Amino acid sequence: MTSDHWHPSATGAALRQRAALLAKIRHFFSQRQVLEVEVPVLSHRATSDPHIESIPAEYCGNTSYLATSPEFGLKRLLAAGIGDCYYLGKAFRQGECGRRHNPEFTLLEWYRCGWDDRRLMLEVAELLGLVLDISQVQSLSYRALFLRELQLDPHSASDTELTACVKRTIALSFTPGNRAECLDLLMSHRLEPSMGEGITLLYDFPAHQAALAKVVADEQGTPVARRFEAYVGGVELANGYWELTDSAEQLQRFQADLQYRRSHSRPTPPFDERLLLALQAGMPECAGVALGVDRLMMLAGGYGSIEEVIAFPIGRA
Repeated sequence: MTSDHWHPSATGAALRQRAALLAKIRHFFSQRQVLEVEVPVLSHRATSDPHIESIPAEYCGNTSYLATSPEFGLKRLLAAGIGDCYYLGKAFRQGECGRRHNPEFTLLEWYRCGWDDRRLMLEVAELLGLVLDISQVQSLSYRALFLRELQLDPHSASDTELTACVKRTIALSFTPGNRAECLDLLMSHRLEPSMGEGITLLYDFPAHQAALAKVVADEQGTPVARRFEAYVGGVELANGYWELTDSAEQLQRFQADLQYRRSHSRPTPPFDERLLLALQAGMPECAGVALGVDRLMMLAGGYGSIEEVIAFPIGRA
């Protein structure tokens, strides 16, 4: 540890910009009568998502977990009748370190009752346009982006075709293990850099990437996940869903997540049965989205590292 590690990594100017950004976000939702709420960041349950790891925390001799997102708490409030609401605060994820990642980060998550993913996409674009002063917005499906850039339909292409496309377009020292890995590699290495400097709203993802979104047939009859991601300059900022409200389907997805974790020798923490009870009680039809505030701040201020917009990142915490 060096002698200057007591000092914040962000400048005073950056921290004032950050405060102004948080105020702008709160004003945006106040104008739209969306209620700010708080939910626990310490829980008895962890995420089951195979691609995200919770950070365990000891509490009164029992293992608890720091929340990877406020999602389950917000959905329980929705089921209780709170109406449109948002959370602006801390979330935590294991192993999240890098130029755009810190294990403790600030997340904005909000839900709109009676909306679907298409309508929420427009509001995400409004917020991003306001904060970043961007007017250029393109909306296109996951399929359309693959067809435009790779002349490949990601829903109907065979595993062999996808593997060949990866080998042809990306310099790798290994062969992708499965279809999902091929799609992820093509998105991160080939397609995200092609999105341009404006706001890109990408929707209708492959059904296996549904997570907690509804799966509905698109105009071509292909089952797709009704979720979207928002990018600016190829940087992913937000991930939204037309939310799953079926408790039986939710239980099946939790169980599938745990089976995947077991088969890959990953931890299998308990999933949140309180969310299932909330869905059984009747969570309203809604759309929700989570947006990374630290990344948004990096883009708004022209910063190259997350450490420049956080007072005390993990190395100084």
